[in-house]
Amino acid sequence: MWLLPVFGLIIGLFIGFVSPFSIPVDYTKYFSVAILGALDSVMGGIRSYQEDHFDSTIFLSGFIVNIIMASLLAFIGDRIGVDLYLAAVVAFGTRLFQNISIVRRHIINRYHKT
Repeated sequence: MWLLPVFGLIIGLFIGFVSPFSIPVDYTKYFSVAILGALDSVMGGIRSYQEDHFDSTIFLSGFIVNIIMASLLAFIGDRIGVDLYLAAVVAFGTRLFQNISIVRRHIINRYHKT
């Protein structure tokens, strides 16, 4: 069950470290909130899988919409001179840590039944 995602993570990390691709400094703010939105979606997907109500359509649409909306929010904030990306950081960061804690509880309850 976990072999394929772990293998994909290892391959992705390897490609990221050996590729000469770099992100220009001007786009780092957009890229960072996009990654945070993606991580939020991934952790939400893991949570819904553990709760037995995972839907791949909802996951993929949420993944794409989270990335686009977070980047768009950062872009609009840049254009009007307000750090709106902080709103995305707070929202996605809060949801990310909530999902991580719920996933952790599911794992602990599954393997530590008393």
